[in-house]
Amino acid sequence: MTHPPSQVVQEPAGTEVIRIEAHGAVRLVTLNRPEVGNAINDAIRQGLPALLEQFDADPGCAVIVLTGAGSKGFCVGADIKESRPVGHPVQERQRLFANAWIDRVAAVRKPVVAAIDGFCLGGGLELALACDIRVASARAQFGLPETGLGLIPGGGGTQRLSRLVGLGWALDMMMLGERIDAAQAHRIGLATRLVDDPAVLVASALALAERLALRPPAATAYVKEATRAGFDLPLAEGLRLEKTLFSMLTNTEERAEAARAFREKRPPRFGAGSATGGDPVK
Repeated sequence: MTHPPSQVVQEPAGTEVIRIEAHGAVRLVTLNRPEVGNAINDAIRQGLPALLEQFDADPGCAVIVLTGAGSKGFCVGADIKESRPVGHPVQERQRLFANAWIDRVAAVRKPVVAAIDGFCLGGGLELALACDIRVASARAQFGLPETGLGLIPGGGGTQRLSRLVGLGWALDMMMLGERIDAAQAHRIGLATRLVDDPAVLVASALALAERLALRPPAATAYVKEATRAGFDLPLAEGLRLEKTLFSMLTNTEERAEAARAFREKRPPRFGAGSATGGDPVK
């Protein structure tokens, strides 16, 4: 499956809520509601996971970068102006299970990099938590404020945050509902990389993605699978999964190409990600 250099997901009124750009083997996916801080509406809930699943199946795509348009924020969470009737708790539970769209984002096999500027709050942070790598600008702010509204995070926040930063910091953030800045997020492991200048955030994330695109795709997918799945398994089962996936890679063309490149003293060429790129992030 191939894609044009740019495409969009539109709301019924014609507004482009998600913008797509092709950068070689990298797909840049931009939430495009800057006037409301890229707040999540049904067009995003339905369109984003469907797009990412398409790119996951596209052999011409190696890495996905997810960001938000404008300077207000990566994503400020759910759009509170979007009317949604509240049903019986049983109905609400069924609705949440039927539309676990952030879980579908987390299930993408290819690397997903979040480029975060400004506010990353509520469902926006839960979306970022579902990504593999989070590159943040120095002015980014992170928070899960749901308890202040009499709720709890419902898009994976209570589960994914503690797995990234530990139980103490996760409870501190969620129980108090306070925001933390980019420097603190980096210190506790929530943001994996920082970019001082917000103006070059997306370029920095794309450069990182281009480096990832150079990596052997099967090995990249398997290390993601082993690490993510193994986190929820007892150690013995996780080690068994690791050995199984390792054995499946021992006789692949990727491994043969890596060996040839080493002998010939040249960079290896792995499928879609054959272009070179720098990495200005730290």
